[in-house]
Amino acid sequence: MRLLNQHIATEANREDQCTGHFWEGRFKSQALLDEKALAAAMAYVDLNPIRAGMTDSPESSDHTSVKARIEALHSDHTHAEGLLVFAGYPRKDMPDGIPFRLIDYLELVDWTGRQVRDDKRGHISDTLPPLLERLGIEPALWLKTASNIEVGNMVGSETSIKAALPLLQRQRASGLRLPDS
Repeated sequence: MRLLNQHIATEANREDQCTGHFWEGRFKSQALLDEKALAAAMAYVDLNPIRAGMTDSPESSDHTSVKARIEALHSDHTHAEGLLVFAGYPRKDMPDGIPFRLIDYLELVDWTGRQVRDDKRGHISDTLPPLLERLGIEPALWLKTASNIEVGNMVGSETSIKAALPLLQRQRASGLRLPDS
């Protein structure tokens, strides 16, 4: 661990063109030994702006990976750029991905952020609806969609599918052949 810390400190000091100790005071380097530790560290970092009282929800927490992942959910991107994808468990198809599901992580962050701590200024208010509800993700529908990903020709919310149909019908009329359902 000492050699790893030394390498990181040397590189960071070189990039910042400074000298001195890198891991000082409240900054620490810790080995994450399993998936539980990874999830705990991710949630801890993603909840820092809330615990500091800078914001009241993960989706409004600037400069966090959870906000980037939520924004990617609302866009046409499959995942947040520059971040590892959630591969689920077991991770057969994506061995380099994060070994749990995004929906589970979002629920974990929401639950953890609601826990009131005397030593921190902020938390997610109990009056705020659950994160999945705020994002418009109905758990039963999410599970149905995720479980039937290989069935049919399109995957998305009912609204997204209805919006895509006219475009797909135009493509079919222009000679592009879509698979039959």
